[in-house]
Amino acid sequence: AREAKRSEAERRQLTVMFIDLVGSTELAARLDPEDLREVMRAYQAACAGVIGRFEGHVAKFLGDGVLAYFGWPQAHEDDAERAVRAGLAAVEGIGRLPVGTEARLAARIGIATGQVVVGDLTSQDAADKDSVTGETPNLAARLQALAEPGTVVISQATRNLIGGLFELDDLGPQRLKGFAEPLAVWRVSGESRLESRFEALHGRRFTPLVGRKHEIALLLECWAHAKNRDGQVVLLNG
Repeated sequence: AREAKRSEAERRQLTVMFIDLVGSTELAARLDPEDLREVMRAYQAACAGVIGRFEGHVAKFLGDGVLAYFGWPQAHEDDAERAVRAGLAAVEGIGRLPVGTEARLAARIGIATGQVVVGDLTSQDAADKDSVTGETPNLAARLQALAEPGTVVISQATRNLIGGLFELDDLGPQRLKGFAEPLAVWRVSGESRLESRFEALHGRRFTPLVGRKHEIALLLECWAHAKNRDGQVVLLNG
């Protein structure tokens, strides 16, 4: 029953991650094929482990690339945040993998968020249940190509969802192949220094209260009593 349900196409907001191993051609030229196979297995295992730890879904291994979804088949309110954390952890973990030479592995990662349709694109006999249609996967792939080795680059939509949880470098509008207009692009440099998660996610973007002077006065009066050790209970319903 679960398999039948997963075979149906769904419209979702999805955060898509593309991971690319930098310099895989040069690596293949330096290593014995069996050694290269072990390195690639370790690389893929590291990617899958990090993605799984943040409850993402590995959709495909594409040679030296990895395609992952955050938001399908399991959705979370903070999928964009999970994807960025997974990207930072993947960059760090891949950089620590033993290669057997003086060189170090490095990955570049692109992350984009948007509306997609995920599900079968072909007949039932040859279905790709992890196929995604929409511009989001293409954007993530372009961002990955734009990223420097060892960095994570995200789209504007992803940036909007993560608030101030991470330190970001504005790379400015970038012209990406397949997109008519320049797009805002951000590089993630690390975790935010803000102590409050609420402040990081919402900042000062509060919706103003209109026509609630009486209610606000009542809340302030209750707060004044509470500060004077006169316990108060307020029920907000909305």
